[in-house]
Amino acid sequence: MANIIKVYQESLPELRFIGKRYTNEDRDASGSYGEKWGQWFQEGWFSPLLALTEGAQTEPDYIGLMRCVDDHFEYWIGIFSSKEHEAPEGYGMVDLPAGTAGIAWIKGRDDTGEIYRLHNECTAAIEEKGWTIAPNTWFFERYSHSRFTPDEEGEVILDYGMYLTE
Repeated sequence: MANIIKVYQESLPELRFIGKRYTNEDRDASGSYGEKWGQWFQEGWFSPLLALTEGAQTEPDYIGLMRCVDDHFEYWIGIFSSKEHEAPEGYGMVDLPAGTAGIAWIKGRDDTGEIYRLHNECTAAIEEKGWTIAPNTWFFERYSHSRFTPDEEGEVILDYGMYLTE
């Protein structure tokens, strides 16, 4: 069973997210974007982006970036980069302001999908700290290479973040 094991604040610099955008129409039969992630690895779509992580002041981790505004959900797959980099052909980009993010570490199994079902629990854990989630904000799944590697019990840690009001 997946659990939140850590909640903290992280200061993020101005970032440019570079990746590909998806909507609810792109979800797979299970309601997720798992097939899209598989396609990214199969097609090698991360390869041209890895060099663009230099200067981003963040680790070169894979990112799932999402938000819902006016009942329109968007989900992006890609990386955080510095604002000096442009998106290669076939990719889009989103500029994100510097700010503070609330981060929850979710520990559990990736293969069962259990770590991807704790959005409400993560927002509650952030709010229990007395922090306010910014309205219409971006949320992100950060697949940190150092934490998203299965341990001896097959569990990983997924970083789930959201921008906070200043």
